[in-house]
Amino acid sequence: MGQEFLKIMDPDDVDKIILNLPFKKNVEKIPLEESYQRVLSEDVHATINLPPFKRAAMDGYAVMSKDTFMASEDKPTSLKLLEVVMAGQIPEMKVEEGTCIEVSTGSPIPDGADAVIMIEYTEKKDENILILESVPLGANITMEGSDVKKGELLLSRCELITPDKIGVLSAIGMIEVPVFTQPKVAVISTGNEIIKHDEKLEYGKIYDINSYTISNAVKSCGCIPIHSEIAKDDYESLKNKINEFKDADIIITSGGTSAGAGDVLRLVLDELGEVLVHGIAVKPGKPTIIGLINMDGEKKIIFGLPGYPVSALMIFNVFIAPFLRKIASLSLEDREMKFTRLKLSRRYIPARGRQQYVLVKIEEGKVHPILKDSGAISSLADADGYFKVAKNVEILEEGSEVDVFSLKM
Repeated sequence: MGQEFLKIMDPDDVDKIILNLPFKKNVEKIPLEESYQRVLSEDVHATINLPPFKRAAMDGYAVMSKDTFMASEDKPTSLKLLEVVMAGQIPEMKVEEGTCIEVSTGSPIPDGADAVIMIEYTEKKDENILILESVPLGANITMEGSDVKKGELLLSRCELITPDKIGVLSAIGMIEVPVFTQPKVAVISTGNEIIKHDEKLEYGKIYDINSYTISNAVKSCGCIPIHSEIAKDDYESLKNKINEFKDADIIITSGGTSAGAGDVLRLVLDELGEVLVHGIAVKPGKPTIIGLINMDGEKKIIFGLPGYPVSALMIFNVFIAPFLRKIASLSLEDREMKFTRLKLSRRYIPARGRQQYVLVKIEEGKVHPILKDSGAISSLADADGYFKVAKNVEILEEGSEVDVFSLKM
């Protein structure tokens, strides 16, 4: 005889429980070249001025600006060329009245010079340079510290490290970057009917879907998925499989969560810890379990998703992804991107008494509900997003406006 659901809970109450789940963030230092898409665990201040020296902003000639006053194409000023300084070289001579030094973009400004005239406005004549127009004081020179001064805040704690931010960290010569440790999430598919992709598909069996979809969804939330072999639908197999992942921060299972006789996750959690949620008033995804298990004196979070692929990924997207992004210190701002409010292409009658998530296709500016069951994985590939229907809504007429949320994570 099967179990009963512990208590069918309102989705808002489930969100509150998830929000208060215990989790301790850790930090580490990693090489700069491995820091892409990681999250800073502390503020980063400039250790040097940027740029670190006064440099030429253009190819041209470093001059004393007063030497160029009144220069024109009709009446050029002639200056003696002292030397040529390329980027990375150090000037050996000083610019004095009546002289100039050739510089390239990025090269240090020689002593005595207070402007750079672009090479386009000069002509070379023997050992001299003809200046064809005047330049003001400071022209085409980037001053030391004009971008960032030493000690100034460069990047803030909790910023996601993107290519531009890697460039900033590179500019101050940072070798190791302080980041939050990425949470490790074990992903376990359960079911006697589930087989690996390298096994022969026999009647009554199906290939494992959830470990691949959920693992990649975990990765998109800034966490590290840990692969698991498929667990059988019996008490000892599932219990032993869960106990293999003592080093994981969080465990996610799929299947084995409903109140049927073959679904044993609830029993395992009753022994290993406590069940916080067993059943959510949503469709799809009602038989979802959330609990805590005791491992080596610590409480470890476990999420039990339904076995149907659409249900599993939808529950992950709505409830678990925001939590994983939070503990991975990623921003939640881009998690639920909305399209413009769109109109339904047809009447839709939702399930009564449960909040519903309806997969949709958007065509010609209208929302078309995808009417497939939660075992149809192709519906996810077809979907452009989903809309929510409150549990007290009995019918949505054609032309009703709905907010469509992205499935992107």
